[in-house]
This record gives sequence, C-alpha cells and structure tokens, in this order.
Amino acid sequence: QVKLVESGGGLVQAGDSLRLSCAASGFTFTGYGMGWFRQCPGKEREFVAAITWDGGSTAYADSVKGRFTISRDNAKNTVYLQMNSLKPEDTAVYSCAATRVRVPVVRTTPAYIYWGQGTQVTVSS
Repeated sequence: QVKLVESGGGLVQAGDSLRLSCAASGFTFTGYGMGWFRQCPGKEREFVAAITWDGGSTAYADSVKGRFTISRDNAKNTVYLQMNSLKPEDTAVYSCAATRVRVPVVRTTPAYIYWGQGTQVTVSS
C-alpha cells in the first residue's frame, strides 16, 4: 500500500523556520521524483518545490526561491522541505507527492500520481 505521510507543520511567527518531512512507503522511492505543493482554502493547489530521484536537480516556485530548500534521503525514503524566513502568505496545507518522472524535475500537478494527506502550516504576522 502506497503511503506518503507528512509531518512537521505547525503555527509559527513570521520570520521563523520549519522543516517538513514526508515519509514514503509502499513503492520504490528511488524510482520517483518528489514534489511539495500547497493549497489555501478556496484556492488551487500550487507548486512549491520538486527534486529528481537522486537529488541532483531541484526546482522552486518563484515565491519561495531562496527561502525554501527541498532535499531527500533515499536511505530513509524521506523527502524534506526546509522553510526559512516564513511569511504569512506561506500559510497553507502542504502536501508531498511522487511522480514516475525521475528526471527532470516536474512542476505540474497532473504528473504526480501519489499524494499525502498534507500538514498545516500557519504563519502569523
């Protein structure tokens, strides 16, 4: 059974940092590129960051570039999202996802076939 389980969300103040984790199971982790997406109530899901199967290439949304870092540990079947200098507009439910496209990095939602339930990140001003 495929599972993606996010953790690490919470309530923080503007300028703080959080690290999200996504533990994967039920599929061959190294066979997949991984991504992080976020969604606010009433808005469409948006791309945040993505990483190739080996971590050799990454991509970021312009809104988070320079503040967020995606990484993965294939030995632990886990992908991370380090979020620094958080802003109130980063408030959303953050979900990780897996795509069969190993390279290059994938930004588009339809390419991702497995999704986690998400973790809430709330940034107060």
